[in-house]
Amino acid sequence: MHEPATGPLASLIAARLAAALAPSQLQVVNDSAQHRGHLGDDGTGESHFTVIVESAAFAGLNRVARQRLVNKALADLLATRIHALAIRATAPGEA
Repeated sequence: MHEPATGPLASLIAARLAAALAPSQLQVVNDSAQHRGHLGDDGTGESHFTVIVESAAFAGLNRVARQRLVNKALADLLATRIHALAIRATAPGEA
């Protein structure tokens, strides 16, 4: 597992998800270094992320519905600043 991301965009992602989902666990991982020079690399070092989030808001929802909640919280960032986002979303008590 990578170290948690700490850049300005990663911090904004974490703040948005915290506000929208009240997560019991949240980790934002910056995967951008693995994609340096690839399509979508804007040179900022913050273009590709993985979010690992556990929230009661996901209880009873399927994977697609959970991803939609994450995408909704980050919609403007996905349209302008985030090139790729991997999502691992679970409800409390799930593996």
